[in-house]
Amino acid sequence: MKALITGASGGIGEAIARRFLAAGYEVAGIDVMAAKIDDPRYTHFQTSVLGELPEIADVAVVVTAAGVQSAGEDAIDVNLKGVVRVVEKYAFNPAIRAVVNVASASARNGSEFALYAASKGGVVTYTKNVALRLAPYGATANSLSPGGVMTTSNDPVTKDPRLFRAALAESLLGKWASPEEIAEWAYFLAAVNRSMTGEDVLVDNGEMLRSNFIWPKA
Repeated sequence: MKALITGASGGIGEAIARRFLAAGYEVAGIDVMAAKIDDPRYTHFQTSVLGELPEIADVAVVVTAAGVQSAGEDAIDVNLKGVVRVVEKYAFNPAIRAVVNVASASARNGSEFALYAASKGGVVTYTKNVALRLAPYGATANSLSPGGVMTTSNDPVTKDPRLFRAALAESLLGKWASPEEIAEWAYFLAAVNRSMTGEDVLVDNGEMLRSNFIWPKA
């Protein structure tokens, strides 16, 4: 089967692409960055989710992990409009089995940059709409909302000992997830799950019970 992963050249997206490859999938990756995966079953398309999208037939799984952690308008463009463009282009075909859109814990509590939180909230609601429209295909659509994850986009916090201690204190389990753990959740939702659809899965180490946003001051 064929899986399409956006944001496949780093962080959560790369981990998800590698997880599907390990499971024997043929994987197509989309990212503005060059390929970081060298595998005969991996095809990379270096382009933006807002640009000209490649023609890829018979996609069984769509996972949208491309995103920007930004306070600007690009958060809405990349994180929400980009997701819509990708899902609308690739998901509605006879081979489709699942869509997983990576949202954020911020979609639930709004505890981040305003436009970023709005973009991720939009992803959650849009995914419910996709679930309604994919049901006739026998396919599922769910969103996945991580809390803190150890990716380079979070370096402004994780590389600052004081801020990272404060961020970890917001987690009941005292840790952040690895990209590989989030990839396991994405794989489960897309490849194992056959009965849950239209839901948002929160993976945040218990952050939601505190909800304070930790970030460097401008």
